[in-house]
Amino acid sequence: METALRKKWESLASRFQELTDQLMDPSVASQPSLLRKLSKERTDLEPAARLFGAYHEYAKQLEDAMGILADPSAGGELHKLAAEEKIELERQKAEIEERVREFLIPRDPRDEKSLVLEIRAGTGGDEAGLFAGELFRLYAKYAEKKGCKVDTVEASETGIGGYKNVVALIEGKGAYSHFKYEAGVHRVQRVPVTEASGRIHTSTVTVAVMPEVDEVDVQIDPKDLRIDTFCSSGAGGQSVNTTYSAVRITHLPTGVVVTCQDERSQLKNRTKAMRTLRARIVEAEREKQEAEIAQNRKSQVGTGERSEKIRTYNFPQNRVTDHRVGVTLHKLELVMEGDLDEIIQALKAQQQQAETANV
Repeated sequence: METALRKKWESLASRFQELTDQLMDPSVASQPSLLRKLSKERTDLEPAARLFGAYHEYAKQLEDAMGILADPSAGGELHKLAAEEKIELERQKAEIEERVREFLIPRDPRDEKSLVLEIRAGTGGDEAGLFAGELFRLYAKYAEKKGCKVDTVEASETGIGGYKNVVALIEGKGAYSHFKYEAGVHRVQRVPVTEASGRIHTSTVTVAVMPEVDEVDVQIDPKDLRIDTFCSSGAGGQSVNTTYSAVRITHLPTGVVVTCQDERSQLKNRTKAMRTLRARIVEAEREKQEAEIAQNRKSQVGTGERSEKIRTYNFPQNRVTDHRVGVTLHKLELVMEGDLDEIIQALKAQQQQAETANV
């Protein structure tokens, strides 16, 4: 384990013991507000502190096993048992080191939030639209595996089963933590169904991932909104083109526009549109701030902007490559069924490594 993380771990364990001693002090028990504050802090530190105790117990046992192995007078059977114990103790220590990282590395406060997912066809015409549809279905399957719910907000379909763009709300515990690495340009290489000559085409699809924002996080003045209602134009039975259930909301100061016609109820469409609008406004402000910061990072590789290609899906070779971590998998058919875990774990590990350097 890195020295900085180990020192932080030791500090947390020390603070946990300090809080334990304080909570046994009668003077603290007589102050309810202080008691609650210290109890909460102790509860937050307890998992890391318990792991610290277990880690040192394993370290002590490992030291004993190493002593036996270094003792020439110990019998052969005892050496064999000590060697087996050494392997197991080293495995347990490494496992604890990996588990404790989540308590030592600061978590993204947005990880537990739901999110707004936007997928748009890029270059490639109809083929880009088809892949946008396939990418949306991939994410729907991945969300289902993670116990998340997908709710379509807006969709502009092409005539051949694809999407020009699709917007969805994805709700569930830790939803944003599962999807936040998907933002960027996704490239697909394959022979389109629309290609008569069998030539491989390269198309792109852009993905935006925005954590949902609570009403208290962003204040929107109703005077800044223009709300238009119109007849829905998609599937919807008798309500199509007969009731003004579809909603278009324009945020006048920023020009952000959200349309929702997925529900038959105008109220439900308006609620979903407002959730999407809040997320887009905050995301636009975040991108503006990052763009300003990026001006001071020109010497570094990459800008973090969405224009950068993050992943390639090569169908002829059954290959998917994530360019950010250099991971290549030859199981594209499984990835398209929502099997993203191997790629996501590699991206999380890369982020943890970067954050560890800043601890």
